[in-house]
Amino acid sequence: MLNFIEGGVCAAQGFRAAGIHMGVKSRKTTKKDVALIVSDVECAAAAVFTRNAVKAAPIHVDREHLKNGKAKAIIVNSGNANACAPQGEENARRMCAAAAKAVGCDVEDVLVSSTGVIGQRINVELIEEGIPALAAMLEASPAASAAAAEAIMTTDTVKKEIAVETMVGGKKVVMGGIAKGSGMIHPNMGTMLCFLTTDCAISPEMIRTALLETVNMSFNRISVDGDTSTNDSCIVLANGKAGNPVITEKGEDYDAFLKALQALCVQLAREMASDGEGAKHLITCTVKGAKSELSAETISKSVICSTLTKAAIFGTDANWGRVLCAMGYSGEDFDPDKVDVHFTSAAGDIMVCEQGRGVNFDEDLAKKILTEHDVEINITMGEGEGSCTCWGCDITYEYIRINGDYRT
Repeated sequence: MLNFIEGGVCAAQGFRAAGIHMGVKSRKTTKKDVALIVSDVECAAAAVFTRNAVKAAPIHVDREHLKNGKAKAIIVNSGNANACAPQGEENARRMCAAAAKAVGCDVEDVLVSSTGVIGQRINVELIEEGIPALAAMLEASPAASAAAAEAIMTTDTVKKEIAVETMVGGKKVVMGGIAKGSGMIHPNMGTMLCFLTTDCAISPEMIRTALLETVNMSFNRISVDGDTSTNDSCIVLANGKAGNPVITEKGEDYDAFLKALQALCVQLAREMASDGEGAKHLITCTVKGAKSELSAETISKSVICSTLTKAAIFGTDANWGRVLCAMGYSGEDFDPDKVDVHFTSAAGDIMVCEQGRGVNFDEDLAKKILTEHDVEINITMGEGEGSCTCWGCDITYEYIRINGDYRT
């Protein structure tokens, strides 16, 4: 059993959330910009962070707080990244302390995340003042999860939240998540924040193992613009309220948990790629017949990261040469004369390259296929059994506009 349901981070038992407007970036807007997620009990916790050498202050604080593999609450703001900023770690700790006081837990049990403009001091006094009101709004409802999802958005155009239920150890287990990500998205986490909650009983060691496995085949397989942010964080909390036998090793129960977690995160990853800044198309690139899964992943990532391929999809131009070119500089060894390429969407499927050579195809049909929002680039290589799917988006004039005046 694996069913997608509503409720986001509040779908699992024992979790509450809230999101309100405090004016972190500007008092001129009314957009929600601070979120709080709280478990009724202490959780097993794990996180994966950006591989960028320049890391935001909240990441350093979270690493300290996660040394014991436990947490109970997450406080998040948008509008200011608290990265490369004056008093960064001090202010991140102040956010944790204010949240801990408001929800009644140890400060080490609070994790903190921020997203927004880099280099500016965060108005921590404003956040400290607003946290009691935020905590007073905590609810275990779909609306509360939606409010939290809205509060973490920056250039996102849509909220990203989802939940899934499955059976683990004879008990129904639920997990849910909210995420933000639109620009600065690139494999090895991209400017994304993702917060996952579950009522599954699982040890800190095993939930970290599951998260690492999941991130590598979901969030690390998307790209919008090739930039990796300073703030990327994916955090998971598991409070054990489902009552299943605690997962302490790999086996049938772990596999069921992992399958649900991966389904959840792949969907959130797809939503991030689909909502790339200014994007008009979600690009799904599937490579089959590679020498190995790793080889297929490297080639697929090269295609979705190709600026020229992105531009061709934006222009609904079936320029399959861009695809082969991107495959060729991926660093993987393969025989181009074995490569077939198809473009596919809800409007149909068309072969544009066979055995590494162009074929006569209906340009009008190809354009119709590429006009759809969801476009697939399907590559068959004839090298082995390796396969992989990665996700990206086109690049548009709007992307330049958004990032040309991001600070203002």
